[in-house]
Amino acid sequence: MTVSESMKGATALSRETTRISDSGYWSQDASELLSRLETSSGGLSNAAAAERFARNGATRLRRKRRSDVAILLSQFNNPIILLLAVSAVLSYLLDDATNAWIILAILLASGLLGFWQERSAANAVARLLAMIETKTTVLRDGVPVEIPLQDVVGGDVVLLRAGTLIPGDCRLLESNSLFVDEAALTGESFPVEKTIGVLPSDTPLNRRTNVLFLGTHVISGTANAVVVRTGRSTEFGQVSTRLEQRPPETGFERGLRNFGNLLIKVTLVLVIVVFAVNVYFKRPVVESLLFALALAVGMTPQLLPAITSVVLAPGAKAMADAQVIVKQLLAIENFGSMDVLCSDKTGTLTEGVVQLHSAENLAGVSSEKVLRLAYLNAVFETGFANPIDEAVRSYREFDLSGVRKLDENPYDFVRKRLSLLVDDHGSTLIITKGALANVVEVCNFVELPAGDIVPIASQHELITRRFTELSEQGYRVLGLASRKLSVTRISNSDEREMTFLGFLVFFDPPKAGIGETLSQLEQLGIGLKIITGDNRAVARTVGRHSRAANSDRLGIAQAQRRCTPHAGPRCGAVR
Repeated sequence: MTVSESMKGATALSRETTRISDSGYWSQDASELLSRLETSSGGLSNAAAAERFARNGATRLRRKRRSDVAILLSQFNNPIILLLAVSAVLSYLLDDATNAWIILAILLASGLLGFWQERSAANAVARLLAMIETKTTVLRDGVPVEIPLQDVVGGDVVLLRAGTLIPGDCRLLESNSLFVDEAALTGESFPVEKTIGVLPSDTPLNRRTNVLFLGTHVISGTANAVVVRTGRSTEFGQVSTRLEQRPPETGFERGLRNFGNLLIKVTLVLVIVVFAVNVYFKRPVVESLLFALALAVGMTPQLLPAITSVVLAPGAKAMADAQVIVKQLLAIENFGSMDVLCSDKTGTLTEGVVQLHSAENLAGVSSEKVLRLAYLNAVFETGFANPIDEAVRSYREFDLSGVRKLDENPYDFVRKRLSLLVDDHGSTLIITKGALANVVEVCNFVELPAGDIVPIASQHELITRRFTELSEQGYRVLGLASRKLSVTRISNSDEREMTFLGFLVFFDPPKAGIGETLSQLEQLGIGLKIITGDNRAVARTVGRHSRAANSDRLGIAQAQRRCTPHAGPRCGAVR
């Protein structure tokens, strides 16, 4: 293909995308839309996707990086710098060229020091971001393939499940109990149900139930969707373009600016007063003016910018040696005034590798039945990739001959349960695991260690007590339940009248040396807040094990948006 042909193709696709956008792709028949995007329900071919990517480039929304010139000029955007620059000019005009060049040299050295630090930090951040890849699953040549989010192109068919980020503005092709969080775009705090279909062309954005938007994510369910818009042409991209703002001013930067403004005001007042007094006493006007200007030059703190940069630079270097990036030199003072540190638990205070500790029956005794059914639930799960199921699968393998998956009701962040329908040697079972309270609420019965089935109401106290004991030991506890069915498909309504079987106990050990780190924070007078999706007892125990003392002084906060799949029953409560 020649360059001119390629350009014509790009222009044609651009015109086609515009035509689709103008007419409202949510109001078009799915088959017609696929035809206009030159794709199919099986997705693009690898060759077509590569051609479109080469034509349009990466589609990720990125904050525009400041140029080196902009970073350098920002070092001189300060009232004190302005005052010193005026002083240098006045010194030169007053035949004091030596002083003028000294002032300019100090300003230049200070500016270059700050420029070098901020440019190095910007490059380090760029390298870190390049290492972080968020992936999504698309169909290429009809085969599911995981690719980086920014490699998605218009016409790609994406496979969506709970937790998946939407890679662009998409039109639904297939969906199953799909709910999407659109709070970032519309401000709607509740998940929005999405369904396939055709809508009128004048349907407002918040009612386009057959469209998925960039910047949102799947809460529950599964779906296939075709990507129509990417990058800055999406709804979210247009909003982000209009809302781009400069970073907020640091406290130290604000203090220097206020001090500079005060110096300017005081200098101007004194210059005017001195000049007026000299004129009043009938001294030569030119001589009075030169004297007042010389006084202004003498009052300016020529070394202040250099002292500021020289003092802060070693702090930035020391933090860089500790693998901490300082993006803005003046932000070091803000960091030094910190008195509360909010920290994630998993992977920060702990190793971040979830392991299955045991599968127990109601009496707290290891149960082969509980472990096997948990394995079947985890090994056939496809709705949400998560470390909980990986821990179950890797703990021990079971023979799957005579067992096959019939259906799946995926995990979501509302039910906090995952159900699998399996044919186990001719017996059809629904196996449900999830947050303990959410599993217990759909159970009418409980299986005792001896195999007897009794009403669950008689065992509520025992279940709660065992859950509390395990949580206080630092374990994460899930529940497991099952029920026999005679169906081949399941939905939320089938999660009822189940039999509670037992507990799945997981742990994530504290990192080595974390206790010493927390002790140092305490000695520095810095309070620690643990932000976690686990329940209060687990968070408190991790804090106690990490620091080995004074755990009750840890601030424990929980955030709904940080809840992980199958988190504890009180996940999301703010304490």
